Amino acid sequence: MGGPVTEKVQGDWAWHAYEAMAPFYDDFTAHYEYEPWTAELIEVLSGHGLQGRRLLDVACGTGKSFLPMSARGWDVTGYDISASMLDLARRKAAEPVRLELADMRDEPVLGTFDLVWALDDALNYLLSREELEAGLRGMKENLAPTGLLLFDLNELAVYRVLRTESIEVDRDGRRLVWQADGEWRAEPGALCEFSCFEACAGEAGRQKLSTHRQRHFPEAEVRAAMEAVGLECLAVYGQATDGIPRQPLDESTHTKAVYVGRLS
Repeated sequence: MGGPVTEKVQGDWAWHAYEAMAPFYDDFTAHYEYEPWTAELIEVLSGHGLQGRRLLDVACGTGKSFLPMSARGWDVTGYDISASMLDLARRKAAEPVRLELADMRDEPVLGTFDLVWALDDALNYLLSREELEAGLRGMKENLAPTGLLLFDLNELAVYRVLRTESIEVDRDGRRLVWQADGEWRAEPGALCEFSCFEACAGEAGRQKLSTHRQRHFPEAEVRAAMEAVGLECLAVYGQATDGIPRQPLDESTHTKAVYVGRLS
């Protein structure tokens, strides 16, 4: 399923980052608890009138964000910029799932969905207000008239920690390290860059796997972008490392902001 990789995607830095990281992605995120987290998100959405069971998973990666939904009986469609990530998702799916190769900045209309979501800070990989609006516009075009939109964004608390501390994950004898690059400052609207390494014996033995760039989006800018493309922001939640969305959002302490919207 899905078409050929376009020239735009082939030359894109995010495509390169996830094509390179695909073989290591599940190891690096093995400690993420998607089952309870997605259950918390569905509970939030139910409070905003969620109807139906058709899901479009934007930037679905290796399937970690849609597999719990498929197991709950949802009709799932997903897409991602990386063919290698999608290949892994197909192998893990218990039943056939429609998976397409696409760029969220130029999202195709894949159907009419009761829920369109983009999890795991996917929208932070859009590096300008214009790209954010393009991504949101594509998500909007796939919403059913009564459908709901949900996405999360990394907050400054994440970038401030990562600016000075690395994250290390040990899995099956492999140590993966996520650390900041360069001299950027974690300020509102900042562009931030990280690298993922496989740590070997000694500093000289480290192998760089991929480079990732993200942009922080303040709440006011996200709300304005949603309004500009015809989406109503129903609510904003803050989320800490326990994965439970709470209000109000505190941009200085919450690691993620979770936005819920609908057609305006």
